[in-house]
Amino acid sequence: MKFLLTTTEVYRFNDEPSAVKFIEDEKTKPGYTVIKSAVDYKERKQKGEVIDFWWKVTLVKKFNDEKEPERDVDVTYDNGSAF
Repeated sequence: MKFLLTTTEVYRFNDEPSAVKFIEDEKTKPGYTVIKSAVDYKERKQKGEVIDFWWKVTLVKKFNDEKEPERDVDVTYDNGSAF
């Protein structure tokens, strides 16, 4: 039998308030515990000039305890694409 213990998810946001709100929303959802989260400001430069910027959100979600797993979990990711 297999048990999902943790996952790490990385997201990109266009603004910091949306990124922070997303983390807070994820912390309240049932089925897992957010054990680590981070928001990092990123920018892309070209010839010394900032041409793009974003906020990178990293979440580590815990689904089961490694020593005493309680339930089998399947995670499905849907990207909304036909491919």
